Amino acid sequence: MAYDPDLAARTREALADAGNLREVQMFGGLAFMVDDSMVVCVSTGGGALLVRVSPGRDGEYLAQPGARRAQMGAGRSMGEGWIAVDDEAVQTEAGLQFWVRAAVAHRTQ
Repeated sequence: MAYDPDLAARTREALADAGNLREVQMFGGLAFMVDDSMVVCVSTGGGALLVRVSPGRDGEYLAQPGARRAQMGAGRSMGEGWIAVDDEAVQTEAGLQFWVRAAVAHRTQ
């Protein structure tokens, strides 16, 4: 299954001012790297996005609608700071911006 090209385009646009942006095939999807750090990955399964957020704010982010702990396979948690975000949570620009800002904020800490 391929990643959603429309979501990839929206994510690319949301990250346009975040720094040195490049795209890499990773985690079975399209990862967006800012200054060589992965911040967001448009996924092929298990959620629309995989985001890297501050572990210190992990619980806060997991409480958001459509968010859950990312896994690298059945029962294999990726750990604190790795969040899978469902399609419904990023349908609106505000929803996508929330997650992109969270990921970029972690990268700049």
